[in-house]
Amino acid sequence: MWKNVAGAAVAGAGLYAARRFYRNWGTTKEECETPLPGDELVGGPAVQTTEGVWIDAPASAVWPWLVQMGQDRGGLYSYESLENLIGLQYRNADRIHPEWQQLAVGDVVRLVPRGWLGLSDGMSLPVAQLIEGQSIVLRQTPPKFPFDGVWSFHVQPRWEDRCRLLVRSRSRMRLPGEVVGAELAGPVTALMTRGMLLGIKRRAEAAWQSTAKDSPPE
Repeated sequence: MWKNVAGAAVAGAGLYAARRFYRNWGTTKEECETPLPGDELVGGPAVQTTEGVWIDAPASAVWPWLVQMGQDRGGLYSYESLENLIGLQYRNADRIHPEWQQLAVGDVVRLVPRGWLGLSDGMSLPVAQLIEGQSIVLRQTPPKFPFDGVWSFHVQPRWEDRCRLLVRSRSRMRLPGEVVGAELAGPVTALMTRGMLLGIKRRAEAAWQSTAKDSPPE
């Protein structure tokens, strides 16, 4: 019996460690604990995640990729083959589109196409807050969505030509089943978010390097 108890304890500790890792993939303890714009919209969340990546390009070169996000715009820059395997119909952009560079509070960012899984209008999150060049906060609230949540994106300059990109989600849930569902979906969500961060990093760095190469010497 004690072997079973010990095995369960080891497995539980492993799962807890993995959970802490994927909820905070690529971030420091300080970044995970630092309040970000939009946090105040969902106080006391049942689940909070913060993922991050270094980008070797200035914040101004990263921001346009965030502004044009959306299923019917530039995509989410994650693993396109996996996204489309479940019918999301993404075509992730590899360049900045001027026609998609307008985004304001009250606009919606579509995450899944109309009709997906019976959702007549797809799934769209309104922009609740926008700090130009710094933060985009998307919001979901009942009754349209099953629980209260925010999904936010933050570009933080570090040096003239380097920045941090953070993605945070906070969810306040009412029912135990919602928490269990979020926990089960957590690893997949973390993986796709990581794919998004790396996709933005790759695109922003390539575009910035190309711009720097084409700029005449001073």
